[in-house]
Amino acid sequence: MSNAIEKVLVVGLGNVGSLVATLLQRSGFEVSGADARPVEALSFPSEVFDISDSAALGNALEGCQGVVSCLPYNFNLPVARAAFERGVHYFDLTEDVPTTNAILEMATDAKSVLAPQCGLAPGYIGIVGGDLARQFDSVRSIELRVGALPRNPKGNFGYSVTWSAVGVINEYLNDCEVISSGKRALVPPLDALETIDINGVQLEAFTTSGGLGTMCDTWDGKVETLDYKTMRYPGHCEKISFFLQEQQKTLVSIEETARVLTAACPPVSEDVVFTHVAVEGQIDGELRREERGGEFGPLEIGDIEWRAISWTTACSVAAVVEMVNSGALPSRGFIKQEEIPLDAYLSTANGRLYRS
Repeated sequence: MSNAIEKVLVVGLGNVGSLVATLLQRSGFEVSGADARPVEALSFPSEVFDISDSAALGNALEGCQGVVSCLPYNFNLPVARAAFERGVHYFDLTEDVPTTNAILEMATDAKSVLAPQCGLAPGYIGIVGGDLARQFDSVRSIELRVGALPRNPKGNFGYSVTWSAVGVINEYLNDCEVISSGKRALVPPLDALETIDINGVQLEAFTTSGGLGTMCDTWDGKVETLDYKTMRYPGHCEKISFFLQEQQKTLVSIEETARVLTAACPPVSEDVVFTHVAVEGQIDGELRREERGGEFGPLEIGDIEWRAISWTTACSVAAVVEMVNSGALPSRGFIKQEEIPLDAYLSTANGRLYRS
């Protein structure tokens, strides 16, 4: 199968999914959408069906060369399997490790691209981390940090649910894969608390699952330390740990926990995304530490101001779709985010938004 993508189906038309579809349409792709509920005022055709309806999903994929799943992490696999069976290029935003592992197994026999984890973290942060690490002759440690936060924190958690609350809870509950002392290991979430200063803003950082994507596979046996941490305002880790423990004691489902968290930390329009990458290693025989940080606020796209977390996530996956279409990335098999060349990524119509 060639790379060429003319028509893309976007499944899941929430804030991020609608923007992904809009960005792809603005980039010249023919776009259609699908969601479990009707979505109004879209600039592209959409249909309503349950993702568990395999016949409806198959029909929606007819004539498409690409599909982007913007669904919660626990609904991605049916879309990935349908794309795999039809030789359609597949992209998603998942941070869920079991989902990614299942897609990785499919990729061995794939006739098309299977590219999960194309969001912010994993996704953009791994692309930046991979690019910085390639500047070293040998690498000792890689640290990746991302925080999606309200610009003006309020409430006990100092947080706002600006994307999938179920995804946030999933990251907070699952063990985190790292490389420590040169060996792959699983460590608890909400652990290894540290203080970090980003552009004069004091934050705390702690382990959460999924942010490294496939980087432990890539760097196994090559580095002493590799980890990912989520950044929040000081005090969040302690309070969210207590909250989750209390929820688990009463056997509350992850969906109900997500609803409670959203009610306590409703979305805000004025948000900010902080990113920080640090790599240590040898350059020309000298031990060096190089760092790259970013701060991204809301951005106006198509006369609409989009939250920072929405556009940073959406433009990331749209940029990868562009790169597959242009031939800048392989035409089949699994694509690791950390192997995507940063300069080419930032040169795409959507990747350029990170320079805005």
